[in-house]
Amino acid sequence: MYITSGTSSLLRRASHPSSSRAGKRAFSSLSRKPASPSPSPSCNSNSYSVGHQHLRSLSFLSAARWSHGVDWKSPTSLASQIRIASAFAHTQLHRKIATMASENAFKGIFTGLPKPGGGEFGKFYSLPALNDPRIDKLPYSIRILLESAIRNCDGFQVTKADVEKIIDWEKTSPKLVEIPFKPARVLLQDFTGVPCVVDLACMRDAMNNLGSDSKKINPLVPVDLVIDHSVQVDVARSENAVQANMELEFQRNKERFAFLKWGSNAFQNMLVVPPGSGIVHQVNLEYLGRVVFNTEGVLYPDSVVGTDSHTTMIDGLGVAGWGVGGIEAEAAMLGQPMSMVLPGVVGFKLSGKLQDGVTATDLVLTVTEMLRKHGVVGKFVEFHGEGVGKISLADRATIANMSPEYGATMGFFPVDHVTLQYLKLTGRSDETVAMIEAYLRANNMFVDYSEPQQDRVYSSYLHLDLADVEPCISGPKRPHDRVPLKQMKSDWHSCLDNKVGFKGFAVPKEAQEKVVKFSFHGQPAELKHGSVVIAAITSCTNTSNPSVMLGAGLVAKKASELGLQVKPWVKTSLAPGSGVVTKYLLKSGLQKYLNQQGFNIVGYGCTTCIGNSGDLDESVGAAISENDIVAAAVLSGNRNFEGRVHPLTRANYLASPPLVVAYALAGTVDIDFEKEPIGVSKDGKDVYFRDIWPTSAEVAEVVQSSVLPDMFKSTYEAITKGNPMWNKLSVSTEKLYSWDPNSTYIHEPPYFKNMTMDPPGPHGVKDAYCLLNFGDSITTDHISPAGSINKDSPAAKFLMERGVDRKDFNSYGSRRGNDEIMARGTFANIRIVNKLLKGEVGPRTVHIPSGEKLYVFDAAMKYKSAGQNTIILAGAEYGSGSSRDWAAKGPMLLVSTLIFVYDFCLSIVSSYRY
Repeated sequence: MYITSGTSSLLRRASHPSSSRAGKRAFSSLSRKPASPSPSPSCNSNSYSVGHQHLRSLSFLSAARWSHGVDWKSPTSLASQIRIASAFAHTQLHRKIATMASENAFKGIFTGLPKPGGGEFGKFYSLPALNDPRIDKLPYSIRILLESAIRNCDGFQVTKADVEKIIDWEKTSPKLVEIPFKPARVLLQDFTGVPCVVDLACMRDAMNNLGSDSKKINPLVPVDLVIDHSVQVDVARSENAVQANMELEFQRNKERFAFLKWGSNAFQNMLVVPPGSGIVHQVNLEYLGRVVFNTEGVLYPDSVVGTDSHTTMIDGLGVAGWGVGGIEAEAAMLGQPMSMVLPGVVGFKLSGKLQDGVTATDLVLTVTEMLRKHGVVGKFVEFHGEGVGKISLADRATIANMSPEYGATMGFFPVDHVTLQYLKLTGRSDETVAMIEAYLRANNMFVDYSEPQQDRVYSSYLHLDLADVEPCISGPKRPHDRVPLKQMKSDWHSCLDNKVGFKGFAVPKEAQEKVVKFSFHGQPAELKHGSVVIAAITSCTNTSNPSVMLGAGLVAKKASELGLQVKPWVKTSLAPGSGVVTKYLLKSGLQKYLNQQGFNIVGYGCTTCIGNSGDLDESVGAAISENDIVAAAVLSGNRNFEGRVHPLTRANYLASPPLVVAYALAGTVDIDFEKEPIGVSKDGKDVYFRDIWPTSAEVAEVVQSSVLPDMFKSTYEAITKGNPMWNKLSVSTEKLYSWDPNSTYIHEPPYFKNMTMDPPGPHGVKDAYCLLNFGDSITTDHISPAGSINKDSPAAKFLMERGVDRKDFNSYGSRRGNDEIMARGTFANIRIVNKLLKGEVGPRTVHIPSGEKLYVFDAAMKYKSAGQNTIILAGAEYGSGSSRDWAAKGPMLLVSTLIFVYDFCLSIVSSYRY
């Protein structure tokens, strides 16, 4: 495998700088103290590092970062950290801006941005100064790639030819040319962030073992890590749910959290946001997003790659961002440019305005359906047209968030006046907003819908009149299977009739009206096909949007005043994406009505959207499983694949938060909201959907009066102080991590053990056995460990041998910091098809010498103990998907395996080559 070779070379060269060109090509994590307070934006290969700011846990910050960028060091002046400089180059490291900029091939367009009152905001590379008419027609999203290439052009990692490819995008993008891209920062969540920090920690050990300075191993670009994926809905419908769930979260994950807190002290240039603060993408939108960096006088657009597919949410703020694999994120952290295909851009024109009562969720589900049909995989989608100026920033973020669901790399909204208003609302200073506007206008990256719009060229075109959007939900098994609300009842009955598939459950006609009666804590209860057993207001997709969150509160209020009540056996929950949501729900007076309907706040994190739904009540679970009921979950999330939300909910529907409340009240998805009542009021009258649904004017009024800038400021000032449980975690202050050999969460990986300064070199493979023989479309979901740990699996055996009870297994995601667990979970997907098994499905293979059927890990270890080489055979599209880090690491850890495939997915190749 290739994943250790490049990094091993990095460590060797970091220990012993070489004057060779190969040495210069190797990326490095050297951190040097600048000789000047003015770092360069230069692309010069001899520029120096400014990555000297200490990585800190938020609990140790002394001041809030409301400048959104002035504390961060420029990722564009880190070129010398991307390769090891020669002895001659080392003498050139300490140059000032003017000297370094002079080395850039585009030094002639490096100019100042004047302030209206005198002086200047800083200096920047001016795209208009190129005087190239092709740039005026470029999509705004491509202009961000162009500016990055110009700013980072050193003639080596980024060349003038790369810049020309981007300028000539209209002709080059259809040819699938590759370009280098260096994002301004990296965003992590805790599931995917832990292995990144583990890798950095073991690299430090390797540096130390090689006799070099381990403190040279640090991220070179700003890295933000938000702990949000660990909280589960163990306790719901309780005023104490937040505290109770957080206590359980810390009990399960104390070891992981302590490790991340250690990292927050040990490394530089990283920020760790403690648990209980919010969902990573909402925190990114409301707080972390800079829009424009101003780093010691150098201005450039914000851009970000993240280890979560919904990093795209930040595209709604005009920040170019998308999800990548963990290994790619680590490479970006260490200064390595990303190699990417210059994408095509779909121009999506919006016109008109939404009808009364239609929500942003209805809009995004409509957009998702349209784009899935159009085909946008590997492309950018750029929204434009006068309709864009009529939707809020929060609505744009909702649309951008679901880019993975419609298949695009990005769903981008260029910055306009609406963006600037949102920045002010969320607490960015007037001076910062003025700087952002001035820079983007000067560099032709700002859209002013009050002015005539110049036509831009796109690869293909779509158009949606917002007035055509109607209330809808999506499901029951895929986010792009949109169902208009008025057709929901008939669609549900079709799903019951249809054969098993994305739109079918194959329930016999005679069983479709079956009613199961049971006792729920002494109360009579009943379930039937379509009964709602989970109703969750969850996910970054919607909880960042005040209009739909307050809309849910208004539905709850109207229902409570009419005397309606959600049935007690429906597991209801509310998990806001940040503390701001709680503040405006309380100020509006609507939280008390949500509480009355069982939507108490359960925590601040992803919860139900990623399957952290917690258990259903035993009586409900038994009623479902013993009677083969097709139970339903309705959630305001972004994914609803079968088995993801909860093992017992075979039907899962995505809906707006107000609709989540409405379906919880109805208790079933088998309802026609236009014709059938939701319930009966306290005075005995039928209550219909229209009686509890708020108008757009009602929602706008409560948003206007309840969502205030001070809420954002106070919330993010508070999280800088951490929380009591986080602050009580005691961690070492040493720069090298003290690995606990008994830990089942954090383990020192073997990548650099016994590494010497002399590379081992290539070696042949002889008389190899076939470990696995796959067909086409083996995705990262088949390869990478994910989900719960099966009780009979090698990973379960490993845990039980170390005294871990089955109830404490947690998930593969929570144990991504332990390579021994992850190796045992590689290729452990229960649906994987291995041709050696001749029709049998599951995570086993045939040990060819003995003929035994063994778990893949056990077979691999048996081959290894006998000193026998193995290979894996696979067909087309091997490695497609998003969990690419462990899809690369896992097979490598099993044995020294070669993988022969008909066609690698490009994304997995990039993970292997790092």
